[in-house]
Amino acid sequence: MPTLPWTVPNPPQGTTALVMASRFEVRSLKDVPRFFLNSLSAWKQVKTAPGAFGASLVARPFKRTFMTLSAWDGRASLMEFNSTDPHRGVVTKMRPTMKHSTFVFWNTAVGDLPISWAEAERRLDEEAARKAASSSED
Repeated sequence: MPTLPWTVPNPPQGTTALVMASRFEVRSLKDVPRFFLNSLSAWKQVKTAPGAFGASLVARPFKRTFMTLSAWDGRASLMEFNSTDPHRGVVTKMRPTMKHSTFVFWNTAVGDLPISWAEAERRLDEEAARKAASSSED
C-alpha cells in the first residue's frame, strides 16, 4: 500500500511545531483491512483539524504495521483531535486488535516541516527499544 503523502491542512504559523509519530501493529493479518479502512476516516478528519500543520500515513499490511506522522500548533490541538470523533471512536474500536503501539513527540522548527519518515522511524525505533529495556528491568 502506498504512503499517504504529507498533507497540509493549515499553513504552519509561528516558529515551532509539535510533532507526533506513531506506530501500530495489529495482532493478525485479518485485522489489517479493518484497521486501514478505519484509519481512513481519521485521515479525513485530520485534513480539516484545527491546528494541524501536516500529516502522513504509511501502511505496511504484510507486516501488520501502520505509522502516522503529524505536526500540530501545540498539544491542545492534538488532544482535541484525539478526543473528537471519528478518531476517538476508531481508537476505541481498534484497541482490541492492537499488538503493539509506540508514540513519540518532539518539537521542531516550522521551517523543518515536513519531517522525513526516516527521522520519524528512527525516533519510533529508539522509543520502542527504550520501552523494551524498561519492561525487561521489571
